[in-house]
Amino acid sequence: MSKATLVDVVREHTECTVNAAKETVDAIFETIAKGLKKEGDMAIVGFGTFKVGKRAARMGRNPQTGEAIKIAASKTVRFKASKQLKETL
Repeated sequence: MSKATLVDVVREHTECTVNAAKETVDAIFETIAKGLKKEGDMAIVGFGTFKVGKRAARMGRNPQTGEAIKIAASKTVRFKASKQLKETL
């Protein structure tokens, strides 16, 4: 599902304008991002938990040349679905 489709679904369910639905979706995404940055995790009861994960630095290969390259350490977002979400699938 794309962000535009999500905005359309929110607009249909709330019977609001497209701009209001877009602002709502943006606010939700921004709140999740700020929560992850500040606290390292964000739980939405009945949906799941987002957590910041860490990836260690490692060696990789350039697929075009086969040359070994160093891949820097980085952060990523991990998601664990709640029991209720898993049951709906």
